[in-house]
Amino acid sequence: MVGRIPVARLVVALLLATTWLGPPASAATASEPAADRYEYRRSRDPAGLGKFYMGREIAHYMSHLGAPWLERPEREREERTDLLLESLEIGPGDVVADVGAGSGYFTLPLAERVGPRGRVLAVDIQQEMLDIIERRAAKGGLENVVTLLGSAEDPGLPAGEVDLALLVDVYHELSHPWEMTDAIVRALRPGGLLVLVEYRGENPWVPIKALHKMTADQARREMVVHDLEFVDNLDRLPRQHVLRFRKPGAR
Repeated sequence: MVGRIPVARLVVALLLATTWLGPPASAATASEPAADRYEYRRSRDPAGLGKFYMGREIAHYMSHLGAPWLERPEREREERTDLLLESLEIGPGDVVADVGAGSGYFTLPLAERVGPRGRVLAVDIQQEMLDIIERRAAKGGLENVVTLLGSAEDPGLPAGEVDLALLVDVYHELSHPWEMTDAIVRALRPGGLLVLVEYRGENPWVPIKALHKMTADQARREMVVHDLEFVDNLDRLPRQHVLRFRKPGAR
């Protein structure tokens, strides 16, 4: 039986709907100075935020409760993470930012490669993930790992000090991709690299939800607005792109 909805309940429902949908596309806030940078739509994928950037819906990020999936034993075989590490061409003394580091799956081997003269800056927006990394680094005797609690808009990296910024299956989940990329570019040294590793959106057979994939063309379109130079797309991994972009200037 349908009756009248009490005013108080109606107000609460409207507030919840506004929170779920986000502000209208024309609204500008201090964190989003360009009024038309993001678009909000009513129809959305269950895995998405209902927030769009350059035509792409942004996906929900993984909670720290998903850390065991990141460390699954079959990951190296499925994704050939060993080949990815070789492809990065980092060496002793380098400063590497592992942005969206999660449980530190890549943080620790990166720290071993850069050696005691280098540093790995492990960035995440969940302190629980950073706690896992700190425990694992201490257990492994790695003193060159620095954890940074970033925000949705700023990783908190030092300006002009990073040789390589690595985002593995992370970029598509950034709620503020323009702001985060802008901040990462500021952190790179002239000639430094930003590397995006993303499941191939061009391949329907890759067993990942559609919003957790990206096409190479979409990634390039989103990077070019930051004046990054496209270097290459390393075609070595079975399921993922390895897209390298360079900050202009001499390294």
